[in-house]
Amino acid sequence: MHHRKIVDPGGASGRRARGELESGVLAALWAAHGPLTARQVRELLPGNLAYTTVLTILSRLYAKGMLVRHREGRGYAYEPARDEASHTAERMHTLLERGSDREAVLTRFVSELSEEDEQLLQRLLSGHDARAGAERFDERP
Repeated sequence: MHHRKIVDPGGASGRRARGELESGVLAALWAAHGPLTARQVRELLPGNLAYTTVLTILSRLYAKGMLVRHREGRGYAYEPARDEASHTAERMHTLLERGSDREAVLTRFVSELSEEDEQLLQRLLSGHDARAGAERFDERP
């Protein structure tokens, strides 16, 4: 099985924060076409990470419910519990919930979208409004 190497988000800065390592491990698993062992994940990550470091990150992500694991030999193979889009949407929702002014956050977010993303968001919202209206109509006696 051939996998492509993940680009180092921290560059050549040396030591990376745990969040960066977790993001790199998740990116490697999302790019894979099936579960990966710790050794396979390590091969995909930039730099020369210790096997135990990768195993620790995988264990932490598993404990957080972000990964599922399957017995493979004496160890495990890991894969994401959710796809990347679901994970990112949940993170965005969590950040929005933490803010004190939802309208200001959403206004700033929308104002900084590219024209293409703004059009996409408008199409998605129009489709959502149409579905919500149909659901409300179906619920009437």
